[in-house]
Amino acid sequence: MPNYDYIIIGAGAAGLLLADALGKDKFFASKSILVIDKDDKSKNDRTWCFWERGNGPFDDLIHKTWDNIYVGGQQLQKSTPIAPYTYKMLRGIDFYNHFLPKVKAYPNITWVQEEVTHIEEQENEVWVTTPSQTHTGKKVFSSLYDASIPLGQKEFPVLQQHFLGWFVKTEEPVFNPDEVTFMDFTIPQKGNTRFMYVLPISDTEALVEYTLFSEHLLEKTEYEEAIKNYIKEKYNNTQYTIVETEFGSIPMTCYPFHQHNTDHIFHIGVAGGWAKPSTGYTFYNTSQQVPKLVRHLKAGKPLSKFHQKSRFLFYDMLLLDILYENNHLGHDIFESMFKRRKASLILKFLENETNLWEELKIVTAPKPMPFIRALFKRLF
Repeated sequence: MPNYDYIIIGAGAAGLLLADALGKDKFFASKSILVIDKDDKSKNDRTWCFWERGNGPFDDLIHKTWDNIYVGGQQLQKSTPIAPYTYKMLRGIDFYNHFLPKVKAYPNITWVQEEVTHIEEQENEVWVTTPSQTHTGKKVFSSLYDASIPLGQKEFPVLQQHFLGWFVKTEEPVFNPDEVTFMDFTIPQKGNTRFMYVLPISDTEALVEYTLFSEHLLEKTEYEEAIKNYIKEKYNNTQYTIVETEFGSIPMTCYPFHQHNTDHIFHIGVAGGWAKPSTGYTFYNTSQQVPKLVRHLKAGKPLSKFHQKSRFLFYDMLLLDILYENNHLGHDIFESMFKRRKASLILKFLENETNLWEELKIVTAPKPMPFIRALFKRLF
């Protein structure tokens, strides 16, 4: 059996960023590293968006940026700047085309395109099995997400941020390329938290996405009909061509995924709980977690001890408790926040960067009773 110091399972954002961080650091030059993924990463299978202040490490790969967002609802139609933040869009294919050749070029990294069928921890190593062979690793970093784990418990509610998006090209200029439609709740809510999300690349090109924060997925046709109706009503029934499609579902939960980490198996990305529970945003947090994990490894600390507690997890938990019990309240909560508070402050809060005084301003923006009930239920 081929033996490695480190095995990274999954070459998404978390896997490739970790592989690149290890590959370029001289500290790990003597370590043998295996990266396994079932795909060749040649398709534009996802779009990552995030906001940050000023310049960032991925700016050369960014497909489009915006300085303004729009939030719409029953009592709110608000276009607003988000300075000092910039909203950034990174296409999956551009990320893969940049990082995959870099990772494959490191002399101590081996790339294998196969599906992992089994992971088994032994006393001092881990067996990672694919259809063709079994590899052994002293430490395994896995991005394989097992939905049955959080769904098998009741203490922490599990919702999904699920979405279907169409990259469309219209015959007439209908989009505002200077502004992201961050959340448009003017669509029928049907007892859920549902909104449209629009990323305009030009005045005739955009990603139009139908997004829900809810417990269950929909039939594909329901997402598609919602997008059709939105384009018809919002953009005057303009004629368009669908260039690409994407679909995704991200778990929204405060379940402590880190409790499944051992000193030999460590979960990364969504599987490690790196998605922001209240929004589903994952990429930016992943880019922050990877350097911390690398420093942890260099310090020789046990993998099972890599975990940081945060008060923001409690805020996330209260919101998810509310949406799990009363999913229809989502639009009212988010509308109230954007109506009464600056967008830049809300984004700062959602990035876990606010102080206690700023957090008090945020949590007092929506109607208080749902949060008070959730707080008492969680405490008692």
